[in-house]
Amino acid sequence: MEQPFGVWGWGRSQVGRLMVAGVMAGAGFLGSGATPATADPADVAEAQVYRSPDVPTEAAPPQPDHLGAAFYLKNHRNAAPIGTNDFTCAPTAAHPRPVVLAHGTDSTAYSDWSAIGPQLAAAGMCVYALNYGGAPGAESYGTEDVRMSARQVGEFVDRVLAATGASQVDLVGFSQGANVTRLYVNKLGGAPKVGVWVGLASPSYGGVMYGLVPVAQGIPGALDVFARVTSLAAVQQAQDSPIMLDLNAGGDTVPGPRYVTIGSRVDEMIQPFSNIALRGLGAENIALQDLCPDDLTGHFHMVYDPFVQELLLRVLDPAHAPAPSCQPVALGTGIPQVIIAGNS
Repeated sequence: MEQPFGVWGWGRSQVGRLMVAGVMAGAGFLGSGATPATADPADVAEAQVYRSPDVPTEAAPPQPDHLGAAFYLKNHRNAAPIGTNDFTCAPTAAHPRPVVLAHGTDSTAYSDWSAIGPQLAAAGMCVYALNYGGAPGAESYGTEDVRMSARQVGEFVDRVLAATGASQVDLVGFSQGANVTRLYVNKLGGAPKVGVWVGLASPSYGGVMYGLVPVAQGIPGALDVFARVTSLAAVQQAQDSPIMLDLNAGGDTVPGPRYVTIGSRVDEMIQPFSNIALRGLGAENIALQDLCPDDLTGHFHMVYDPFVQELLLRVLDPAHAPAPSCQPVALGTGIPQVIIAGNS
């Protein structure tokens, strides 16, 4: 749900694609001749062939926002946040669990984690970040069937555990990354391998994508249009989609891991705000503005917000992390950078 690359190539942002999808869906509603859906996109996705995740290896510097990361990625397609994906890293007694980072929709490990990855590594953690959910030859990831992506997370976790000798990892997912990692934990048997699961801007009960989803769900064929214009993964994460209903069926947590969500009350993609929170016993749901009322960071800026970064450190390393320092952040911060990056 985030970034500036994607199925139409460089120069077309997810925000722009959603706008186009809204226009196309509206055209269908007005009788433009759009064909009705012939199958649920989730069922069509079952035919996709499994591919192993891509693991970026070129250590790249931290960036101040998604725009800086996007410009750097133009000439460094294999970029990885500096300090991550060192498979010789040895966990310590203070930090026994490696941390695995999962990016959001239409994004990359570097795009979403260029700032947080180095911070976690500097705090003494072994940190890993994969590129999951990419089509063959893709330059952007997190666009394909979320069930395949969850399997890719599982494969990557096993690789990290084998390399480090650890018995568990901590998982941190941003946006779709939260759904994909929780799908791995809850439905694919990953729970025994995970100590802490953290969802940043987690669409735990799906997103409405600027209010377009409820409209599209009432128009025959509109979800097919959305899948073609945005991505299959984006449609699968819509509120009340078959994938989201199945993910939360029987409870949205399972015994074992500690679950934490960190979300914003002014998230642009996930409304109502209550769709972020998990409802399982013991789940901790942190609302950014409850701790820092003047920080109006929304969905797109979440992983580049200093308060969120410090809060994540406190969740993962409560014994050593300093208390987060609250600073004002204007409403809409990060959105212009995403749009500019997507049209550069």
